[in-house]
Order: sequence, then C-alpha cells, then structure tokens
Amino acid sequence: MSKPSFAIAIMAAGKGTRLKSKYPKVLHEVGGKALLRHVIEAAAKVVPAENIYSIIGYEADRVRQAMGDTGTKFILQEEQRGTGHAIMCGRNALSKYDHILVLSGDTPLIRPEIIERLRKFHLQNHAAMTLLTAVPPDPFGFGRIVRKSVSGAQSGEVAAIVEQKSLSPDQLNLPEINVGIYGFATKPLYANIDKLSTDNAHKEYYLTDMAELLGRAGEKVIALKAGEMAETLGINSRPELVRLDAQVRAAKALQLMEAGVTIYKPETCTIDADVEIGPDTIIEPFVQLLGKTKIGSDCRIRSGSVIENTEIGDNVLVRQGCIMDSSRVESGALIGPYSHLRPGSDIGENAHVGNFVETKKVKLGKGSKANHLTYLGDAVIGSGVNIGAGTITCNYDGVNKHQTTIEDNVFVGSDSTLVAPVKLGKGAYVAAASCVTEEVPADALAIGRGKQVNKEGWAKTKREKQAAAKKH
Repeated sequence: MSKPSFAIAIMAAGKGTRLKSKYPKVLHEVGGKALLRHVIEAAAKVVPAENIYSIIGYEADRVRQAMGDTGTKFILQEEQRGTGHAIMCGRNALSKYDHILVLSGDTPLIRPEIIERLRKFHLQNHAAMTLLTAVPPDPFGFGRIVRKSVSGAQSGEVAAIVEQKSLSPDQLNLPEINVGIYGFATKPLYANIDKLSTDNAHKEYYLTDMAELLGRAGEKVIALKAGEMAETLGINSRPELVRLDAQVRAAKALQLMEAGVTIYKPETCTIDADVEIGPDTIIEPFVQLLGKTKIGSDCRIRSGSVIENTEIGDNVLVRQGCIMDSSRVESGALIGPYSHLRPGSDIGENAHVGNFVETKKVKLGKGSKANHLTYLGDAVIGSGVNIGAGTITCNYDGVNKHQTTIEDNVFVGSDSTLVAPVKLGKGAYVAAASCVTEEVPADALAIGRGKQVNKEGWAKTKREKQAAAKKH
C-alpha cells in the first residue's frame, strides 16, 4: 500500500491591519527572518519543498519575490474572503494529495516536531479533520473547542469551534482553544467545503466552520493539544512582533552559549536565527550578527560591530565598531577598529585591515596590511603587501569600474593614489604621495609626484605683507 501523500498549505494572504503597515504581514521579521520563511523552513523538514504551498493575496508579487528561493509554490487568493475561501482557492493544486496540513504564515515559532506530530496523529486516527489546540492561562478572545459528549463524558472528538462572541453561558469556561493549525483528509474537505457560509459579522468563509460541517456529515473530527502554546502563537501587533523577536533571540543566544560561545550581556546583542558561531569565541556587548553570518572558533568580536552575511575563520579579532557585509575573513586576521568591509571583500589569513579602512570587492592576500585611513575597491592584492595610510584605489572613471592589481610583497607609501586599471609588479615600491597611472614593473620604485621646490624666505615675506596690510 502506497504511503499517503501530504501537502502543506500556509495561510499567507493577509494584510495584517493591526500592524499598520503597507507591507504584507508575513514579510515582517522575527529573529532576522520573515515570519513566512520561518514557517516554510519548518514545513520543509516534514514534507518535500515542492509539496508546500503558500496561499498569498495582499502584495502577492512582493511575497513571491521574497520567498522565491524557498522552493514553496504559490496559490493566489486574489480577493481575501476568509480562511475557508483561501482553501477553496487551492482546490486545483491541493486536490491531488490525500491529506493537507494547514499552517499559519505568522507563527514563526512553529517547530517541525509539532507539524510531524500533527501529521501522525491525523493519520493514526483516520480523521477527516484534526485540529491543533492549546490550553492557555486565559482563553478569552480565542475560539473555543467544544468536544462531543458520550454518556455524559467528554470524548476525543470535536463537535464545533465556537468564537468568543458566540459562546453560550455554559461554554464561557471552556479552557481549550483553537490555534488555527489543521490536518484534513482532502476528499471529505473538498466534498463539504462549498457548504461554508458567509453568514457572520465579517461576511467571510471560516475554515473553523469545517469542524461542525464535517461532524454533521458523519466524518471524524478530532483535536490534538500542542505541548507548548508559544510555538503556535501568531502575531497581530507590533508589540507582539517585538516580544516574539526578543524571545527568538534570547533562545538563540542561549543555544550558542550552551554550545561553547561566550556572549557578554546577551540582552544587548542582536543575533539572527541562522547565525553560526564556533566554540570559545567571545561576543562582547552591543554586537549585531545578522543574516547567515558564520564565525569560527577562538574569535573575539568586540563591542559595536555589525556583521551581516559574512564568513569569519578561526582566531580572528574584530575590534570595536567594525561593519562587515557579505564578506569573508580568513583565520588569524585582525580587523578594525572602525573598519568597513563592503560586499565582496575577501581578507586573507593573518591579514590586517585597520582604522577607518574601507574595502569593496577586494581580495587581500595572506599577511597583507592596510592599517589606516584607506579605500581599497575592485582590487586584487597579493600576500605580504603593505598599504600605507591614506592610500586610495581610484576604481571609478564616472562610467565604469576598473581593477587594481597589486602583486606579492609590494610596498605602497602613504597617501598614494592608484588610478585603475593599473598593476604594481611583485616586490615594487611606490613612493609616498604618488599618483600612479601606469604599470609599475616588479622590483621597481614608482615616483608619481612633482619635484619639491623650496623658496627661501617666502613665508617671512608673506607674513610681513599681511601685517602691513592690516595697518592700512
């Protein structure tokens, strides 16, 4: 007998009115990742990515663009008429599967384990509909689960989901709530979904009404209590978004510290969910580690540094106030303070990039140094090179970018200007304050400046003239 096929449908069409944002709700971020991306990544550990469908509506093109790399497929709910309507819109795509799990795109804490648990429970009980539920300290405001009674005792089956405003007096104390995550057998779902009504305050089709509809049709509707309610929580306001972000980041910092990373004052640090850090690395206060940053072992990241989508090797010291974006730093390198590594920077083993040095699309070789007040853009720099303070690679001619090539063991004197495209040969020297516009051969000395001229007594004469002018 073949294994039942499962699709996962993620509700992601809403605007999120209470967020008061022009952006889709599911693209707001927690832990450095969009809410929807968290859910897709959890779902992809339960079913293949090609079986995951995101039902989108508000700003659909923006959501497609943001989530295009996840492998999810998209179902358009052009007019948002409720959760039931969203599943109606997915009929053509979803009907080919035996079962559908329905998740919410605004629950970033959802774990693959609870999705898998729901899937297994749904199959084992041969249910037409399985609801994930929770028992919060205060259920007020949530839809309540009404279970069937058999001989005066509650059974495991569900009779209905009743919204807060529709609760009868004897239902007000029901503790179990609906969290908006479901499992469905596809055939009974689509056999009955057209019976949904818009006879409600919002004139929408509610997926919650399927519990009662399926029950009336003689189908089995059951509920599974989630172990942790927090992981099923959605986001409806900015304060909720920020609270959940803090929760995700605190959990991430704890996970890293348990794996051997020291994080001083973790409450001051911003560490995204996908960041990786090796053991015995020290993160000082007020550091931001963003995106897919990866840091090796025995590093020290000093206060005030912001590092995004950057890979750092072992035994690297990043001094105070550095900014790195989409770069790579090899083991043993020393960066900062106040260095700026722009995208495409590749800093070699034991290399130094120091005070107020900016790099962009630069490969800096092993043991090379650029310690002070320098801009290096679109350059390939060999090993053992010394870049003097104030050196600039002039890489832009107003239309195009050009490359500077500096071979091994070159010494570039302070305040030099290297006008690309230009090449400095192996072992060459460039005299301080030179403007280099032509290739420098290996082992040569380039002097690109005017000859110094001293005019004896010129300053004294100037001062005398200035003093005389003031008297008149």
